[in-house]
Parts: sequence; C-alpha cells; structure tokens
Amino acid sequence: NPFNPETTISFSVPTSGLASLKIYNLKGQLVRNLLNETREAGKHSVVWNGKDDNGNSVASGMYLYRLSNDNQTLTRKMLLAK
Repeated sequence: NPFNPETTISFSVPTSGLASLKIYNLKGQLVRNLLNETREAGKHSVVWNGKDDNGNSVASGMYLYRLSNDNQTLTRKMLLAK
C-alpha cells in the first residue's frame, strides 16, 4: 500500500457515535489527528496528505493509522514513499 503524496483511508463504522482516526510514526508519536467527530454508521473515507498537525511534510517511511469507534480500535500500517 505505498502512497505518494496522499492516500485515502476508507473505513466503516458499525454504530453511530464518536469516531477517531489518528496517524502515528513507528515510535508511537502522534503525527496527525485526522478525525475526531461523530459519524453515522456506514462507510466513510478520509484523505491524508502526508503532513503532520503543523502542516509540515513527514519523512518517507512506515506509519500506523488507528481508527477508534464504539470501544473498538483498529490499527493498520501504511507506507509513505517519496
């Protein structure tokens, strides 16, 4: 799943409620908070442009995204290749 310069993260939430989608580096440091809002049950997508919360481009490498909704958490890897 390498991407450059942006990627779309598609996901579905089983129940309506607060959804959170965050990007972390491999050190476990928060890089970007993409989503933290109420979402209806169903399919959604969010675009990450390879930038951190300060608007700076991040380095090439492996990143993790963590999706949380209704006391469930899903973590997946993604590779930014510049």
